[in-house]
Amino acid sequence: MKLSHDIYLEQQQKLLMTPELRQAIAMLQMSTLELGEYVQNELENNPFLEEKDTDDTDEIGNEAELPNDAESDNKSEELLEYYNDRDIGLTVTDIEDKSFDSFISKSPSLYDHLQFQLHMTICNEKDLTIGEYIIGSIDANGYLTVGLDEMAQATGADIESVQHMLTVIQSFHPHGVGARDLTECLLIQLEHYDKDDPIASAIIEEHLNDLGKGRINKIAQQLGASVQQVQEACDFIRSLDPKPGLQYSSGDDIKYIIADIIVEKIDDEYVVIVNDSGYPHLVINRLYEKMMRRPESFSPEARKYMEDKMGSAVWLIKSIEQRRMTLYKVARCIVDIQKEFLDKGIMYIKPLNLKQVAELINVHESTVSRATSNKYIQTPQGLFELKFFFGSGVSSYSKRDKVSSKSIKKQIQELIEQEDPYNPLSDQQLVEIIKKQGAIISRRTVAKYRQEIGIQSTVARKRY
Repeated sequence: MKLSHDIYLEQQQKLLMTPELRQAIAMLQMSTLELGEYVQNELENNPFLEEKDTDDTDEIGNEAELPNDAESDNKSEELLEYYNDRDIGLTVTDIEDKSFDSFISKSPSLYDHLQFQLHMTICNEKDLTIGEYIIGSIDANGYLTVGLDEMAQATGADIESVQHMLTVIQSFHPHGVGARDLTECLLIQLEHYDKDDPIASAIIEEHLNDLGKGRINKIAQQLGASVQQVQEACDFIRSLDPKPGLQYSSGDDIKYIIADIIVEKIDDEYVVIVNDSGYPHLVINRLYEKMMRRPESFSPEARKYMEDKMGSAVWLIKSIEQRRMTLYKVARCIVDIQKEFLDKGIMYIKPLNLKQVAELINVHESTVSRATSNKYIQTPQGLFELKFFFGSGVSSYSKRDKVSSKSIKKQIQELIEQEDPYNPLSDQQLVEIIKKQGAIISRRTVAKYRQEIGIQSTVARKRY
């Protein structure tokens, strides 16, 4: 076998992931809020971009005169630098823009609420130090995360003093705060409500697991009490708060959703609108566009900088428009397929997958997946994530159309809501009812769907 080095030409086709293509893919996956932040950042960094304003005319772009050929390169570059500063936000007058949001009161945090009660209750400096350390060791759920020994060592106090202050803090509002586990938390609340019930106390201390699984009969047998007494105690325990600290959770945790797509019904037709109000509409700065027509007025470095920024600006505007068109096509396809759902509700939603939509709008499945990721659609039936419309289905007796799993879950939920609590429906009974309405489904599938929507078994739902 002869080994040798040869040089030859070969034609190949390859798909290269250019930075621009990566940018377009990333933008398609962004939500409206994320795209708004991204566009705002590009506006600040690219002088060739400016926000389109239909009300005001660009006086600089219309009236500014460009330097003639006799002017030096330095003069042109000074002008370029001046307008670059103008575009990134430097203004002659700095007027403070006041917002009413600055005057909205802030609700106290759990830490602030407990500190206020501590200083209203305790005056002794040593006890205040211990109390502040204990409050600082309570997590957002209201539970104590540090042991007594560690707190005593950190504060230089004895165990009895720490235990005394912990008892004081456990009497504060919200009731149950400062507990070390769920059992102690529920017992503190039981004491606060003056519920001197040995059955409830025994259930909390020994049978929480059985309570969670609805084993009322088992608890009654082990406690030697009647089923009715145990059921009343369990009902009361379920009304207690297992995470009292969340009553004072920070308002910063609230997440607001802006619909990326809006669907409205006009004259019996559904109109799809891509919400582009969450980010600025971009155009090319007229002044810089005119400057680009006279490249001889600039140094090679300035000319290269301008060409790069101009290309980036044009590509960004095209990518935003491409994203808008892709979102419209995907949403339009979903609306056309799910028209019955929009008219009549969730019972009429159809099973759908990414491949079906991709074939209808002639794109790849990954494009549909990115277009529907973290996007929300406002419809006459409410606000939904776009992923909500994609789901599996079960066969029907018609042998043509499948029935959506979401429709079956809604059906199960409604049947259980209407059942007799003293004689609840079994999974097999649910199967028989659903089969009469046309869907082919097994008992195991019904049990799976029931668990997914958080509904307990027949035994756990039974009332005595």
